[in-house]
Amino acid sequence: MANSHDKGRSGRSSREFNFAGFMWRFIASLALVIASYNPTQYSFWGWVYAARGSEELGPEHFVVGVTLLIGWVILLAATQRSLGFLGLLLGGALLGGVVWLLVDIGWLNVNSMTEVTWIGLVCVSSLLAVGLSWSHVWRRLTGQFEVDDNDG
Repeated sequence: MANSHDKGRSGRSSREFNFAGFMWRFIASLALVIASYNPTQYSFWGWVYAARGSEELGPEHFVVGVTLLIGWVILLAATQRSLGFLGLLLGGALLGGVVWLLVDIGWLNVNSMTEVTWIGLVCVSSLLAVGLSWSHVWRRLTGQFEVDDNDG
């Protein structure tokens, strides 16, 4: 039985998965992806590249880099554990097909490498968000919980 602090205003469990929960996962994934690399100078990659050129790499770069690496390890491990290799492959194929369709019907432009890069970053973020959300979706679809089989 759920504790009273686990219930929202509607009486449903606050741990119930919904669109807002998916969007928070997407925003967190997008923040990590864009903070790590994007085609502007405002990313970890751009920051390190600029510091390397001026020989000003320091401990702040290391700390931020390790923090981003921890975020990537957490998201990638959760996504891989949730979707598996085949799920990642199929998800990537589906996203590639959706991008192709949107380009084909004229909703997306891929006239520059910058545009292609942004589309790729959103796709990676989407795949990570689906991976973070998949156990909730699976439970809704099948009624089954996903658990890890770790004996010790």
